[in-house]
Amino acid sequence: MVQQSAAVPGSKPGNMYRYYILFVMMLTYMFNITDRMVMSILIEDIKADFVLTDTQIGLLAGTAFTLFYVLLGIPAGRLADRTNRKKMISIAVSLWSLMTALCGVATGFWTLFLARLGVGVGEAGGNPPAISILTNYFQSHELSRAMGIFSIGAVLGPVVGFVAGGLLAETYGWRWTFIILGLPGILLGLLIYLTVREPDRSQFAAGDKEKAETQEPFATTMASLWKNRVFTRVALANALAVTASYAFAIWLAPILIRNFEIPVSQVGIYLGLAWIIGGVPSMILGGYLTDWLATRNPKWRAWYCAIVVLLALPLLCLCLLTDNLVLALVLYALGYGVHTSTQGPAIAMMQASVSPTERGTASSIASLSATFLGYFIGPAVAGAMSDRLAPDYGTLSLNYAVIGITILSLTLAILAYLYAARAVPDTPPKAA
Repeated sequence: MVQQSAAVPGSKPGNMYRYYILFVMMLTYMFNITDRMVMSILIEDIKADFVLTDTQIGLLAGTAFTLFYVLLGIPAGRLADRTNRKKMISIAVSLWSLMTALCGVATGFWTLFLARLGVGVGEAGGNPPAISILTNYFQSHELSRAMGIFSIGAVLGPVVGFVAGGLLAETYGWRWTFIILGLPGILLGLLIYLTVREPDRSQFAAGDKEKAETQEPFATTMASLWKNRVFTRVALANALAVTASYAFAIWLAPILIRNFEIPVSQVGIYLGLAWIIGGVPSMILGGYLTDWLATRNPKWRAWYCAIVVLLALPLLCLCLLTDNLVLALVLYALGYGVHTSTQGPAIAMMQASVSPTERGTASSIASLSATFLGYFIGPAVAGAMSDRLAPDYGTLSLNYAVIGITILSLTLAILAYLYAARAVPDTPPKAA
């Protein structure tokens, strides 16, 4: 049996409290991305201090973080399906925040690599239980908007990491930046432990309540998810789409610094504004729009994702080809905003397609897939491509490397979303 908290089975949470839970879970996602991405704004300082190549930077920014994230992702999701989720989130947030702070005392490549490994260990246990909890607070017909608001954390995280990180780095240096941005997450972990109530897992679940609370054996769960055509296809499409987002999140700051020779603090502010202007409204509007469209035909969630990724592709590529800083930022804000509006509907499709005791595992597999492509492979490949192209293209080598990854990943994502739409049933969901 799945362990339960003091929540009253079958009781429905108050509207204000469930939106408080949504806000707190969004904050965990924000800290998750902040601690993951702050290194991007610090790349040039760390590279100069430790005398590193772009390939080594790619390993630190992506591969080191994802090594244990990938190894622990599925066990963490499995744990989220059978244990107290709020306690799990509290511990995970505190752990990755502490490891982020320890990045500031690194003495070289390998000690920084180990600290980044620790960040990945903590973050592996963050999103699966958070997403699982939200599915017990929001019904199917409102899940896209809830996940859209939750995904605002993915926008605010880089904003905090880049704006605050850039200003702190210029004032106190990159080491204190890691420490100052890492420690507040420990307080968030305490807040979650004290104020979040573990919900009834069978809340809003269709069918037998006992079945909704009983976890199947691991092999049975994995076989079920593998046979789930909606989940597997959307997870693949989302991973491919997110690969381009991660490439920009990690490499755009150093690209702007190299191409336009502007200080790190200004880069942080510019990119922070681009993320807020482009990302926050698109996350909310994308969720509400696809919830509305899905009441007519659920396939619209997948069709919408394919259409907006197609629109984002040229915008993101063009922003790396212009020699005008303002135009580059405008194109990026537009492309980023359009692209990120897919997060709410993508998560909603995956969560709605699986049973209550598969949600944590499903979320971890989806996150693992996106992280493996976007962080484990993408940054290292882009860095290696940049080093290879540098003798011929100089400071533009990194631009071309990111463009190549973007074209490949987003083209495949469009095809994968269209393929996923074929598996989505065309019957509108019924409100619980």
